Amino acid sequence: MMRTLFLHPPSFDGFDGGAGARYQAKREIRSFWYPTWLAQPAALVPGSRLLDAPADGLSMDEVLPLAREYDLVIMHTSSPSFPTDAKVAELLKDQNPRLKVGMVGAKVAVDPDGSLGASSAIDFVAREEFDYTCREVAEGRPFADITGLSYRRDGQIVHNPARAMIENMDDLPWVTPVYKRDLHIPNYFIGYLQHPYVSFYTGRGCRSKCTFCLWPQTVGGHRYRVRSAQSVIDEVRWIQENMPEVKEIFFDDDTFTDFRPRAEEIARGLGKLGVTWSCNAKANVPYETLKIMKDNGLRLLLVGYESGNDQILHNIRKGLRTDIARRFTRDCRELGVQIHGTFILGLPGETSETIRETIKFAVDINPNTIQVSLAAPYPGTQLYQEAVDNGWLAAYDNLNLVNDRGVQLSPISYPHLPAKEIYHAVETFYKRFYFRPGKIAELTGEMLNSWEMTKRRLREGVEFFRFLHAHEA
Repeated sequence: MMRTLFLHPPSFDGFDGGAGARYQAKREIRSFWYPTWLAQPAALVPGSRLLDAPADGLSMDEVLPLAREYDLVIMHTSSPSFPTDAKVAELLKDQNPRLKVGMVGAKVAVDPDGSLGASSAIDFVAREEFDYTCREVAEGRPFADITGLSYRRDGQIVHNPARAMIENMDDLPWVTPVYKRDLHIPNYFIGYLQHPYVSFYTGRGCRSKCTFCLWPQTVGGHRYRVRSAQSVIDEVRWIQENMPEVKEIFFDDDTFTDFRPRAEEIARGLGKLGVTWSCNAKANVPYETLKIMKDNGLRLLLVGYESGNDQILHNIRKGLRTDIARRFTRDCRELGVQIHGTFILGLPGETSETIRETIKFAVDINPNTIQVSLAAPYPGTQLYQEAVDNGWLAAYDNLNLVNDRGVQLSPISYPHLPAKEIYHAVETFYKRFYFRPGKIAELTGEMLNSWEMTKRRLREGVEFFRFLHAHEA
């Protein structure tokens, strides 16, 4: 077995390791998600180490000497971070010319030729689901024998046959022992989750067909392949026994509520354990299921509303209507389930009027907290192809999703709605949602009831105003 380092390399200040991967941008409030996509293959490779440099606050000078201690480094990359990550690969090779460097992630899965062609320091990229691909590389198998691998041979780029999707998700080892072994748990902080928290996946894939969503279209697929309910409950029990400082479990599946009977079964098991938990959900979960989950420890749902305009929801194949979302939100409020709602500006069909409509919709349904993003046409998604076909990216010589400070840009521009207007609408959205008497009173009430919440909200407030200032700049 090769001495293997799974590495999230250093990034820009304010980096948000979002959704278990290298996220697209600096967020309005600094946060860190667990590097779950690297932790999973790390759990398959005995003696490996997982290093999350951004979460640990490590500089490049602190990371580079590690290159001499390993035979293999595997890095998670993304479209926005790839140019910097490729330079990291070169610096690692300078430290140890014998080192093998590979990359995983949606970027290299959809563009293996361009990724390998960007730098000779990148020895291979793993396409599709890469867990077992990484293990076989670490075992020292010949590259030619490893499915799902792209690499160079005699100066030519070679693509091995695709790796089959993992069908029995219970075969994968748990990631939380890797977290405990290699990561500093207090470093991981999300504004809407209790601290410290732990997140992991109970399944992969998403049955929804949203045109903008990266993972189902590149790595996970549209079949929701799940672990058994008992496996999930057992891992949560392990967390209770081995990581007692953890206050909340977050299930990071794209849509944890896709299989409602399974979600209810897991909820009942968690209720017996007495844990607090949260998850991703679509805004169509019926009241009966919500009540079962709430009665068994559910605290919060992370919900992608995206837009308050039904035509835009149809355009992006969201499979949801605003009237259903309104009813779902009322049900959550009645049951006492908190919601962190996410919205996207600049999706196909967006106009100045639909932006105002979405802001009004958000104010009307009033989630506890919100996140507003700009439409990001990631290569490999239907949104990207739609943007290319229609010339919506014409203003860009290259697809830039973030600037040199990591702040998200608006790469899509419509004849009737320029990118600049979409970009500045994010600031307007936040101000109209948060700077109103009712919401200020709501947040103030939370702070008065908890000193811990007061400290968090004050810190987040400072970061939020810094974000607005940077966005104006």
